[in-house]
Amino acid sequence: MNLHVAPRPWHRAHPVAAQLIGVLGVGCVVGMLLYLLRGRHFWVGMLYAQCISLCIAYSIGLLQSGVSRLLLRGDPDNKHLKSGWPGWAWMLPCVIVGSVLGHELGTMLAAAMLDHQPRGLFSGSLRQLVLGGSFTLLVALLATLFFYSREKLHELELERATVQGHAAEAQLLALQTQIEPHMLFNTLAHLRVLIKLRPDDAQAMLDELIAYLRATLQASRVPLHPLATEFERLQDYLQLMQRRMGARLRLELTLPDQLATTPVPPLILQPLVENAIKHGLEPSKTGGLLRVRAGMRDGLLCLQVEDDGVGLYAPKSADAPFGTQFGTGFGTQQVRERLQAQYGGRASFTLEPAQPDASGCRATLLLPP
Repeated sequence: MNLHVAPRPWHRAHPVAAQLIGVLGVGCVVGMLLYLLRGRHFWVGMLYAQCISLCIAYSIGLLQSGVSRLLLRGDPDNKHLKSGWPGWAWMLPCVIVGSVLGHELGTMLAAAMLDHQPRGLFSGSLRQLVLGGSFTLLVALLATLFFYSREKLHELELERATVQGHAAEAQLLALQTQIEPHMLFNTLAHLRVLIKLRPDDAQAMLDELIAYLRATLQASRVPLHPLATEFERLQDYLQLMQRRMGARLRLELTLPDQLATTPVPPLILQPLVENAIKHGLEPSKTGGLLRVRAGMRDGLLCLQVEDDGVGLYAPKSADAPFGTQFGTGFGTQQVRERLQAQYGGRASFTLEPAQPDASGCRATLLLPP
């Protein structure tokens, strides 16, 4: 289903770069703390902090990945292990070992770059070992907790997006299944009148209705279909209506070839066509012209259903054909709800008089292509 989806956060679209920037950020914080505590050799301390941070981060990452793969052999369906998370019971030893190993490797790397004698955790006094080791473990643990919390937040966002997507799909399916009986009831109302007036035409219309329902059953079960298919279903429906109205219903359908494959929600135009016939053309003694046009407007797909009937604000006559005296707004409301569920605020629907004298009616849909 083609639903509106928010763009991926940058750190999810570029995870390696985001992780590297995060580790370098931790190194900058540590370097600043060391400078504030010692008050000298800013760039030397910053280089040591960055080298140690990078080595610790990737030492912990390698240990975490290795432990997860080993545990995955015994539990191949564990989704956390598949994502590389072995759980805190295993993660804490990875943090401890990775911190010590990364500190030593980072110290040697920075010392080699500055041509210094390397001084690791175990090269000083016991007090230096305890203080330096505690500080290193604390920073590593806090950084691990930060990255873990960010991943958990992202998982929750994905779950929420999945639930919202399923809810939107269910809403769209419910709206589509409501449209089908609405069309069927209107058609049966026309058929009811025709049975009394012209039984042979009523039989032919019933055969066309059965063929139409067969053709639209599958189409109405998909979230999107080509605009050409939408026009084909409209033509099938309009054949039924012409059987009912005869020469009083004139048609003009315009679909440019370049828009034929543009995806649209199925049966999105049919409620508008039904309304145009039921409330605009049938109440008119002479009937009228129904236009259905597709085009582009300001980069959006523009679909219009227009009639030259009695207009939006014409009073309804008591002797109007059966089913046309009253309007519930069901069709237009369904169109609005389907657009909102499918496109959010990116689509629009307007209903207005087609002529300056308020005669006729024009329904316009603007959809993202």
